[in-house]
Amino acid sequence: MTTDDNRPTRRRITLTGISSRAWEHPADRGALTALRELRGFDDIVKAFFGMWNERGFRLSFLAGAIRVDHRQYPRVYQRFTEAAATLDVAELPELYVEQSPMINGQAIGMDKPFIVITTGAVEKLDDEELRALLGHEIGHVRSGHAVYKTIMMILTRWAASISWMPVGAITLRAIIVAMYEWWRKAELSADRAGLLAGQDPAASLRLLMKLAGGGDLSQIDTTAFLEQAAEYEGGGDLRDSIHKLGMTAWSTHPVPVARASELRKWIDAGDYGRILEGDYPRRDSDGNASVTEDVKAAADSYRQTFNNSQDPLVSLLRKLGGGAADMAGSAARGARDWAGRGRGSEGDPPPAS
Repeated sequence: MTTDDNRPTRRRITLTGISSRAWEHPADRGALTALRELRGFDDIVKAFFGMWNERGFRLSFLAGAIRVDHRQYPRVYQRFTEAAATLDVAELPELYVEQSPMINGQAIGMDKPFIVITTGAVEKLDDEELRALLGHEIGHVRSGHAVYKTIMMILTRWAASISWMPVGAITLRAIIVAMYEWWRKAELSADRAGLLAGQDPAASLRLLMKLAGGGDLSQIDTTAFLEQAAEYEGGGDLRDSIHKLGMTAWSTHPVPVARASELRKWIDAGDYGRILEGDYPRRDSDGNASVTEDVKAAADSYRQTFNNSQDPLVSLLRKLGGGAADMAGSAARGARDWAGRGRGSEGDPPPAS
């Protein structure tokens, strides 16, 4: 059997009983585990979401898009069922195709989440890339990311409505910036879910390349694309670092080269391979998830990123931090020496040589 562009189809391993915790980025998982522990939290958010009428969103796509099944977009439906089966998702969410030339997808809703992809994705992605995209959106649904994206929508509207109150607006904007940071980590989680659904790293990287540069990869090289990612992460000077902060602070998605780099790092770290070998958390153990351990893992992830980053601004902050630590150490040693001399002058015996 071959794909639509004559590449051989790979045999995929069904990840029986896999928990979404298996693919969630530590920073994403820490937030999710903590919020899941808040009894009644989902109900409160769903009550807020009622103001924007989830049924209305679904009706808008039912009226103006194509609902995918074995009769409508059968190729897409086949890739959808394959991705869901690999991630051991028994009940398929509804899937729609909307008219747009851009390659895109989204998961919408809370009570009955559904997925929407664009005609651009259908037309420009081969079977393996399409499976990765659909697995990405299934990952969003399985992780419950719609809940937190709903909070983002509510907070954004609140920030706009109270913009005349400087203190309140500043506080809300700080919360929204933090939520954007979570959202970007949620996208990295979903990228991992897409890889697990397709189990073809090359296809997942091609998908990100197509998101960056359109559908024609005949003149694009994966190695060169990853070189771009390395230059983006560590090249330039402090001015570039400031520009990157401005580019990302209010963005819901990491830039494509950063997503490709993060996915490659996850593969190289061995996590992807361990999951394929059967070493992953199961859904039936989700109730035993530790908030403390997940929050600690999130902190460790940020610490590791900070320590390993080649970004000029982060490198400067590390040097300043190291310099501050050296100054503090020198001050402490000086204080000890001074105290020792003081004790000696008052008749204490001199230190042994």
